[in-house]
Amino acid sequence: MRLLIIFTFCCFAGLAFGQNTIEDLKKQLQEAGSTKEKMYLTYDLAEAYLRSNTETSIEYAKRAYQLATDINNANMGAEAAFLVGRGYERDRNERNAEVWYRTALAKAKEAGDSDLIIKSVERRSRLAEKDRNYRKAYQIVEEAFNYFSQNGTSISDLERKYEQQRNALDQERQRLQSEINRLSDEKDLLSTDRDQLQQQQQRLVKEKKEVEQEVSQKEERLADVSAAKLRADSLAEINKKKYEKLSATEAQREAVLQAQKADLAEAKLEAERSRREAERNEEQRDQLMILAGSGILLTLLLLVLFLISRRNRRQLKDKNRVIEQEKERSNELLLNILPANIAEELREYGKAQTRKYEEVSVMFSDFKNFSRISEQLSPEELVEELDRCFKGFDFIIGNYPEIEKIKTIGDAYMCASGLNDRKTMPASMIKAALEMQEYLEEQKQERMRLGKPYFEARIGVHTGPVVAGVVGVNKFAYDIWGDTVNTASRMETNGQPGRVNISEATYNLIKYQFDCEYRGKVQAKNKGLIDMYFVKGVRANATVPV
Repeated sequence: MRLLIIFTFCCFAGLAFGQNTIEDLKKQLQEAGSTKEKMYLTYDLAEAYLRSNTETSIEYAKRAYQLATDINNANMGAEAAFLVGRGYERDRNERNAEVWYRTALAKAKEAGDSDLIIKSVERRSRLAEKDRNYRKAYQIVEEAFNYFSQNGTSISDLERKYEQQRNALDQERQRLQSEINRLSDEKDLLSTDRDQLQQQQQRLVKEKKEVEQEVSQKEERLADVSAAKLRADSLAEINKKKYEKLSATEAQREAVLQAQKADLAEAKLEAERSRREAERNEEQRDQLMILAGSGILLTLLLLVLFLISRRNRRQLKDKNRVIEQEKERSNELLLNILPANIAEELREYGKAQTRKYEEVSVMFSDFKNFSRISEQLSPEELVEELDRCFKGFDFIIGNYPEIEKIKTIGDAYMCASGLNDRKTMPASMIKAALEMQEYLEEQKQERMRLGKPYFEARIGVHTGPVVAGVVGVNKFAYDIWGDTVNTASRMETNGQPGRVNISEATYNLIKYQFDCEYRGKVQAKNKGLIDMYFVKGVRANATVPV
């Protein structure tokens, strides 16, 4: 019995592993000794409170940030600062959110955490776009590109890093699956032990019934002995009357003898009754202890199995979540190269079919006197200025989901809308073209103030049918072909710097939304005379996509 009690306490002690609930985390935080342990537990509490109580989440995240700063842990400092920013953003306190995202970005750069740098830049850029401060959003993204360029990090490096992480996660998932299989075998073994314990319990119950029957029989025999005692007492009373007739001496001696015999018989009977009662109580107590110990042991075994299974399921779920996050990042990189429907088709079938679209708006832009200006700048300055302009174009196009960037060729920039199941939206294309000219005008004024050469662009737009598809195997590219592309190029060639030149086909689709200036028929290379229009601006009270 002592061994059974000791084993029970050992099982209880084996169950003392932590559970990630708020109350458990608070208790662990109170018992934590080192600053590093307190930092991690405080961060876990901040994450746990984020959805239910943002104010408390922010308070714990700030404490985690302070602890990380005290022990010079830049990585955890960046994570904690990013979590504070998320809390303020959920409370719609965008000013404080921007401050803490900026702090997270600085700490992430200090720790060299590329993932957190990208997340911080994305959050800050989104806040700037929400505030309609597109210049600031562009500057934030530009700083991130410059940081990665200076540190020798490229998209290919990030993809290779992701592939290595994914392989490591696959190996970890296989290891966890092997652990689950092993635990399943242990579960089967414990189930077998449980069946054996149940059989042993049934046998003990049966033995208990047999002991109870034996005790009942002994009680019946004890009742018979009591009846015999009563008969002996009655006989003694009869003999006593007989002895009264004898002489006083003999009667007294006989009475004393009979009294001694009666006392002796009663003492023996009482001793036998006490011994049998003690034996019966001892047997019942042992049986109850065995039954209770068996029930407790069975309950503990089942509880251990359940908790181990739940912990492994939680670990597997966390690993799957990390894999899904990395997969989403890979998909985002693919969507930066290809349209969404083409990227989905490549992921599913490994190739993309060529498609014909009946109504697509194509835009070309080209810088005026690019060769002359390039002679006035060093190669580094030329590439930097060209990169700044194209990044600005990318940012503007990114505000219009229906417009897809096709490619850049030297100083030419090409994009199109209508490359999906919906018809083209030329109004969005014209609005984007006007914003690109406004952006270049701002750059021009700044460059003139500094006394440096500046770029001016001609922009042309035409609407019509095209064929689109993916070409190549290594470094594949998405492109469009057709007479519409050539006509759009002629619109750009015959335009003027700082203005947007469109064809009659495009004009008929946007004439109720924009004020246009008819230029007449203009001679175009290999096209003859074409009606062309300059877009002057948005009409008053017209509805134009933003």
